[in-house]
Amino acid sequence: MKKLLLTALFFLSLNTFAQKDCDYATNIKDSLGTYKLTKEYLISEKIFAGTSSYIFYTLSLTDGLPTLNVQLIQKSKGFIKANCFDKNSRLYLQLNNGKVITLVHTNLEYCGSMIRDENGFDNRVIVGNFMFMKGTMEDLKSSPLSLMRIKYLSDTEDYIVKKQLVSELNGKTYQPETYFINNLKCIEN
Repeated sequence: MKKLLLTALFFLSLNTFAQKDCDYATNIKDSLGTYKLTKEYLISEKIFAGTSSYIFYTLSLTDGLPTLNVQLIQKSKGFIKANCFDKNSRLYLQLNNGKVITLVHTNLEYCGSMIRDENGFDNRVIVGNFMFMKGTMEDLKSSPLSLMRIKYLSDTEDYIVKKQLVSELNGKTYQPETYFINNLKCIEN
């Protein structure tokens, strides 16, 4: 009987600690509506020959509408090509189970902004908001990511999604492959 009780207690404690709480940057509910925004999460980092690029995800829920916000940051002393989002832009996510999920960009056209820092580096920041198609959130919660493709206004780029990423930017460890499995619950009604 003691062993059964200890085993049950052990499994209950594992389940309690295994589920991560949601980490919000903003969580507001008032008479105007509801707005939730998760904190930025590093999905991709490329550093090579004096050029670096980072992709961050945040999930938001605005009055019941879930969206994925994608922020791309590029840094270089050389020329940085401008990529723009428009109404035809798409984010394709290939899952480990073989399914490909398509997220549609909102109609806002945006080419980012260029900022020169004190060290002479040009920094380009571009932000895109993508809407989930019906039924795709369930697929994203059930299988890890393997590949991400971003279709810009005039270009397409592919990114391999890593199981684990130790960032050179901040030294933190991220698990991009399971981002949606771990975080979509944070924006569900």
